[in-house]
Amino acid sequence: MRRTVDVIIVGAGVVGASTALELTRAGYSVTVVDKAGGPGFGSTSASSAVVRFNYSTWDGMAAAWESKFRWESWADHLGHVDPTGLASFRRCGLAFLDVDIMPRDRMAKMFVEAGIPFEEWGPAELAKAFPGVDTGRYFPPKPVTSEEFFDAPTGVLGALYTPDAGYVDDPQLAAANLAVAATRGGATFRYRRTVTAVKQRTGTWAVTLDDGDVLEGAVVVNAAGPWSTGLNRLAGIGSDFTVTVGPVRQEVHHLAAPPSLPAGFPVLADADLGTYIRAESGGNMLIGGTEPECDPLEWIDDPDAANPHPTTERFEAQVFRGARRLPDLAVPNRPRGIAGVYDAASDWAPIYDRTEADGYYVAMGTSGNQFKNAPLIGSLMTTIIDGVANGADHDARPLTYTAPHTGHVINLGAFSRRRQPNAASSGTVLG
Repeated sequence: MRRTVDVIIVGAGVVGASTALELTRAGYSVTVVDKAGGPGFGSTSASSAVVRFNYSTWDGMAAAWESKFRWESWADHLGHVDPTGLASFRRCGLAFLDVDIMPRDRMAKMFVEAGIPFEEWGPAELAKAFPGVDTGRYFPPKPVTSEEFFDAPTGVLGALYTPDAGYVDDPQLAAANLAVAATRGGATFRYRRTVTAVKQRTGTWAVTLDDGDVLEGAVVVNAAGPWSTGLNRLAGIGSDFTVTVGPVRQEVHHLAAPPSLPAGFPVLADADLGTYIRAESGGNMLIGGTEPECDPLEWIDDPDAANPHPTTERFEAQVFRGARRLPDLAVPNRPRGIAGVYDAASDWAPIYDRTEADGYYVAMGTSGNQFKNAPLIGSLMTTIIDGVANGADHDARPLTYTAPHTGHVINLGAFSRRRQPNAASSGTVLG
């Protein structure tokens, strides 16, 4: 069977669903294809869903700040109340510990320019927010199996605190909310379908599915998460990318929060030791890693072949670091948490862009630090698709997007596939 639409989106995670919603609002007919059984079943479901504004670039920070307003008014952004329930934004604040790779002064200056409220904390304020915390400076992170891991601190830490930060309580539900809103707008979602071929014809693309159906459209959007690089290869895309993207296995661990921490404590971004921590329901917490250099990344060839279970090695690396920062944290005997596969770019920044082939667009390299921007990503992709369709040369003169809540102008060239390396990048998932 052949079906013709304006846009074919591959991937029904939070990025693909957001893009589907905004394209339907712009008047496009859209079909979304995903190999899983529902929206957000892939890397979206493995996200810690932290909403923060600490980025090394203006455009990254401006995008995150605009997205916050959409999370706060989630039902308004969706345009309806999903009968299955709505994901909720939990505003608890975030303490970003001092670290050389993302200097406080640089972030504070951008916060002032963006109008983002913040507080500068010393060790006393940090200890008040996190009773029992070790305020020692240990940077750079060390392997937890090394003797150096137990070295005495070289100083004390403060933090940059943003009270408007927090997290989304159910990332998979957030993707489902976006998919339902897109469906109400006319989009079609096809689950449990794998793309077997992507061919460009004159003025159109043909996407063949594993059941033999062929979808035809002028536009294809690759939002396939960890499978995005493979989809590009299938379509013959990527010859001019200066940024590499690939699937990387990650783990987030679940354990009881120390009894000393207050309910709803702030997110703790601790690149000094190499972890982040956020509250979870029932007196629990999540702890993940910030990809310190001492812990090799687990790049994989086939996302489907990744070990789906948390490992003792990764559990100890992240939880032992958490226990160093929070000495009364009880370390369980067994790992408990989520193992997933992220779609990560070499510079830990996303690619929202056209490609060398007319009509083929990518929203990739998003995992780990772009869930927070999910409500905005669809608007950015729609701006690029609309602009290029109307004759804009996005490569030579990058398009911009004016954020409606903040008024900030976001240069979409910052997310180009052909961008130059960001010298200010932390080199970590923090951006």
